[in-house]
Amino acid sequence: MPLNRTDLADFLYFLAIAKHRSFRRAALEMSVTTSALSHAITALEARRGVRLLNRTTRSVTLTAAGEELKASIEGPLAAVSEAAENLNRFRDSPAGRVRINVLEDAVPLVLDPVMPAFVERYPEVEVDISVSNRLIDVTDGGFDAGIRYGGTVPEDMIAQRLSPDIRWLAAASPEYLERHGTPLTPHDLLEHRCVRIRLGNGQIYQWEFEQGEKTVAIAAPGPLTVDASHASIGLGLSGVGIIYGAEPVLRSHIETGALTVVLDDWASMGSGFHAYYSSRRQVPTALRLLIDLIREIRPLAG
Repeated sequence: MPLNRTDLADFLYFLAIAKHRSFRRAALEMSVTTSALSHAITALEARRGVRLLNRTTRSVTLTAAGEELKASIEGPLAAVSEAAENLNRFRDSPAGRVRINVLEDAVPLVLDPVMPAFVERYPEVEVDISVSNRLIDVTDGGFDAGIRYGGTVPEDMIAQRLSPDIRWLAAASPEYLERHGTPLTPHDLLEHRCVRIRLGNGQIYQWEFEQGEKTVAIAAPGPLTVDASHASIGLGLSGVGIIYGAEPVLRSHIETGALTVVLDDWASMGSGFHAYYSSRRQVPTALRLLIDLIREIRPLAG
């Protein structure tokens, strides 16, 4: 039976399912409904007279025929996809679509200063931004890339630095410090009320401080735990307790006096923002253009 255009489209759907072992995640990557994906695979199997997938309510696995099909077509189709993507280099106006998963802090610090210039320069490029502080597998989630602090980028990913290292501070409202006093050493925090931080992997973050060659990690005590910077800042502004965060995130509130830095001489430096993705091959043009513009504008260079 000769190959037709419907087969080619359905082969792409099949590869997405084979990668994710999930119709829902594959549908998200391919920007179609789960129902449409299911109908396409059913039609492909019917046309070819071969079962490619074993489907249950809990799992999706490949049959022997499915494994052979995957091995045969994923290389050639990847080459076709890369060739199509490379054509953007010859367009007067680059086009394409990129899906990125970004840390909450990266939105105001990295994307907000850059996106006005990006959409003006590349009006035909579509950027789909998902904001989450959870540590997720960007490939498994159907994303082209992620943006995170360098220290949290998975080791098996290709990473590109987007900003210089960032200073991390403890701060509190003047009202809180007037009532409870000002800590003079990191260990003094153990006698204070702190707003704790839950990391994307579910662990409670130990606040890090450094002074010269000395480094200290404090399990900050307190009745409240948050997993988002805006929540921590709101609680700090209300006088609930001492908070901890990236200096650029806290800067505007420090400059107005709404927050006061504590333990300034113990502030630590952390790795800056990085973009990361699974491979140097087939980097979407839209992603490459976005990374290049961030590095050109350098929103955190100051």
